[in-house]
Amino acid sequence: MARLGQSRRATVQKRTERAPPKPLDARKLDELALAYVARFATSRGKLSAYLTRKLRERGWDGEGDPPVAALVERMSEFGYVDDAAFARAKSGSLLRRGYGARRVADALGADGIDGALRAQVAPGEGDQRRAALALARKRRFGPFGAGAADRTVREKQIAAMLRAGHRLDSIRALFAAPDIAEAEAWAYGADEAEEQAE
Repeated sequence: MARLGQSRRATVQKRTERAPPKPLDARKLDELALAYVARFATSRGKLSAYLTRKLRERGWDGEGDPPVAALVERMSEFGYVDDAAFARAKSGSLLRRGYGARRVADALGADGIDGALRAQVAPGEGDQRRAALALARKRRFGPFGAGAADRTVREKQIAAMLRAGHRLDSIRALFAAPDIAEAEAWAYGADEAEEQAE
């Protein structure tokens, strides 16, 4: 019985004493990039950051400098990485979860999406209002709460909406709605106003 315990300890010790991973060469770097884009929807910036991190962890054993930029460009040419599609999908996902325009732009910037593309996929007024409504519904803020909130609770709710990236004027308009029907009319009324303006 004691012998069985010793062999288990030896196995665990052997696992923890593994040799460090081998440095990357061009083929392995290419395999890492392909595996990453196959598994995750990503942007050029995120793929570049991932490959750079892997090179920092494992080292480079190829000729010359690591071809990170060329590899990212090739993945983009093949259509495996599409910043515009990624930005639209991520923006829509964040808006559905209740995040405001500022938080959406910040998240896209952190993912390496350039300013021009962020401006292209920026949510319109209707999308921003529906995102505020979604967050208020999810967190039971404003008209979705169980009755009138006192001043300190209301201030905390407004602060949470601001942290989520919503504009103060939108938050005030949403919280001024006396009931859920009015809040929904405010959120979906922006689409009608935008259509009439066109």
